[in-house]
Amino acid sequence: MKNKKKAFLNQALLSGPYLLWMALFILIPLFIILYYGLTNRDGAFTLENILEITNPIYMKSLLLSLKLSLYSTVICLLLAYPLAMILRSLRLKNQSLIVMIFILPMWINFLLRTIAWLTILENNGILNSLLRLLGFEGLHIINTPAAIVVGMVYDFLPFMILPIYNSLAKIDNNLIAASRDLGANSLQTFRRIMLPLSLPGIISGITMVFIPSLTTFAISQILGGGKQNLIGNFIEQQFLLHYDWNAGSGLSLVLMVFILISMAFVAKFDKSREGTNLW
Repeated sequence: MKNKKKAFLNQALLSGPYLLWMALFILIPLFIILYYGLTNRDGAFTLENILEITNPIYMKSLLLSLKLSLYSTVICLLLAYPLAMILRSLRLKNQSLIVMIFILPMWINFLLRTIAWLTILENNGILNSLLRLLGFEGLHIINTPAAIVVGMVYDFLPFMILPIYNSLAKIDNNLIAASRDLGANSLQTFRRIMLPLSLPGIISGITMVFIPSLTTFAISQILGGGKQNLIGNFIEQQFLLHYDWNAGSGLSLVLMVFILISMAFVAKFDKSREGTNLW
């Protein structure tokens, strides 16, 4: 009994700082958003803040956010899966080095990386200068949805590569060899072995890209030039420009519904949490 009590106290002491951190920076802010989202300026209960999403302007921005998030997620998946398979085929002994290679660009400030793409994509930027040098016409990409998708893909691609690579790296080579011995070709091996076993990583990667793409506002502000407002931009404006915490919180609660759906999606298909274990 004494040993169990001592172990319980040790666990409580070790988990104490984490619980305090979670309470201060997760639970309390969520409670504040929930309170403001369900009350008016007088503190009375109301659903008007949430129903603001039915405003045609907000609904249009939400649909645009969903569409661009879907595009960026699909593009990230199409780029990340082949790259993860190539990395797995290299069979490098130091897998942490691979993780470091993809995390390294993320050490640069998020805004600086996005502004760098502004320099590349603007009308007189690096891309158009290179195209004109080669005799082609310049492309008008900046301040369009395409520019926002490019920024999303660049910023969130590592979140897709890492969980997929992690799932692929755990696949036993004996399974692949066995499928070949049984007469399966490369496509059948991929469809019957590789793809099902890497599904947890795919689901985790989709969630880790889709959620930040849906909630972002900095990328659309910089690369969209304020002409392509996503729902995140309107939430930012409600808090910082109009000082309307109630309306901003109400719109945030709408986005929270999509986040909860994504979390439930991950919990269903990635019960072992293999896809999110990057190390």
